[in-house]
Amino acid sequence: MSAASTLMWHEDLATLVGDTGAHLHGAGGEAPAAAANVAAAGAGWYGEEEEGRAEEGWAQQAKGFAESTAEMLRELGRGLWDVAAQSLAGAEDSELARRLRKRAAATGERLSFMNEYLPEERDPVRCWLIVAAVAFVTLLVLGVGSGDEIPVELPKKLIISPPSANRIQLPDGRHLAYEEQGVSADRARFSLIAPHSFLSSRLAGIPGISASLLEEFGARLVTYDLPGFGESDLHPGRNLNSSALDMLHLADALGIPDKFWVVGYSGGGMHAWSALRYIPDRVAGAAMFAPMANPYDSKMTKDERHKTWDRWSTKRKLMHILARRFPSLLPLFYRRSFLSGKQGQPESWLSLSLGKKDKTLLEGPEFNAFWERNVAESVRQGDARPFVEEAVLQVSDWGFSLSDIQMQKKEDRSFFELIKSLFNQVEREWVGFLGPIHIWQGMDDRVVSPSVAEFIRRVVPGATVHKLLDEGHFSYFCFCDECHRQIFSTLFGIPQGPINPAPLPSDVASELAEETTEETTAPDNLTEEEQGKSSLA
Repeated sequence: MSAASTLMWHEDLATLVGDTGAHLHGAGGEAPAAAANVAAAGAGWYGEEEEGRAEEGWAQQAKGFAESTAEMLRELGRGLWDVAAQSLAGAEDSELARRLRKRAAATGERLSFMNEYLPEERDPVRCWLIVAAVAFVTLLVLGVGSGDEIPVELPKKLIISPPSANRIQLPDGRHLAYEEQGVSADRARFSLIAPHSFLSSRLAGIPGISASLLEEFGARLVTYDLPGFGESDLHPGRNLNSSALDMLHLADALGIPDKFWVVGYSGGGMHAWSALRYIPDRVAGAAMFAPMANPYDSKMTKDERHKTWDRWSTKRKLMHILARRFPSLLPLFYRRSFLSGKQGQPESWLSLSLGKKDKTLLEGPEFNAFWERNVAESVRQGDARPFVEEAVLQVSDWGFSLSDIQMQKKEDRSFFELIKSLFNQVEREWVGFLGPIHIWQGMDDRVVSPSVAEFIRRVVPGATVHKLLDEGHFSYFCFCDECHRQIFSTLFGIPQGPINPAPLPSDVASELAEETTEETTAPDNLTEEEQGKSSLA
């Protein structure tokens, strides 16, 4: 190949690329820099060097070739874009374009709810394009990496023990399984009922609470399986009103004549709120621990809603969207995780983000043993329906707003009374649940954001929020003796022990006989001199 033919080839290439405006000094003539670089790269590629030119290295030759190729592809792309733009000019008025535009608008409207998870200042179109691109690359990387054979320990199977729960029959014929801890019914100074959270059972209660603490405060703790969980019967179409009535029937069946305290932890807080709303006359008070609130509460602002899932993992946000929009897809995910019959960790099965203290607690053997036993009981029936119902309840209309828990009484006033009230500040009467509401919220909680507790305090004025620095979602509520003592002291004050039951008539007669015998018989510990004095007397 001659030098002339080589130059002619590069001149053709330069004509395709075009003049970029960058010229190389000493290249000679007015040839563009791209042509000069390509000429040098081309000559070096074929091993034909011009006389008097220093020999170029392979790295420089490859760099020059890459730059020329990139420049050519860029110009080619611009040309294709111009051709497409000219071809589609005026096509927006065609029948095809109008149909596609209508379908695109309808699809965009259906998927507009996903924009709630984006910051307000971002363009949704660009953001979701980036999300789709990142998701594609992630799946590609996972697919490539799946070929590597890495030894992984196989998960253990869940061990489900034989049925052993006590059960009551509800008025509609269903059976409700329950568990009792603490003092007996006739000695209980305080009674507590605790509905459990998602993927839990009656075995949870207050994890790790000691029997001695319950005895010291005279407390009776009752936990039960939600419908379809553990050994309780399924209740299709249940809602939070029926959940409160289940609690009421349980209290009546177990002989709790007076008011009881309700304990709500995490997702179980949803059922505790329903008790305050629908059966306030039977509830003495509420102890809430990182309670969830409805993210679609009518009183929640858009900023508060965004803060609710600000710390959630991406997978948990996806499960939230499915529960809200496509609940029929949830069983597919549940059967690949906690309904698979295998053991797993809470952070993976529930898609949780955990803080430092929570990770330390969940790695301990005590929590792991409790978690395996509790989950095995929760999924005993192997049915996905109760879990789907619970997930849908969390993100759907509860039938009430948290602001309905405590409301100012509406009064019908005449025109003159309204004018008078403008000058005289008269406190309006509150209605609803007026008992104590205590909320303990970890500030490092990444499951239920601390902003939820702030929202609750705003709409429920009577609630007292206890902020726990450095505590997470599990660390204060589970397996912490000192924490449990602080909780009971806050709720019940100084421990007074259980109530002594009224003695039977036969017991009273025997006690009187024993006292008479003690008065006529000299105690053994008296000295001989004292016994002589008593006989002389």
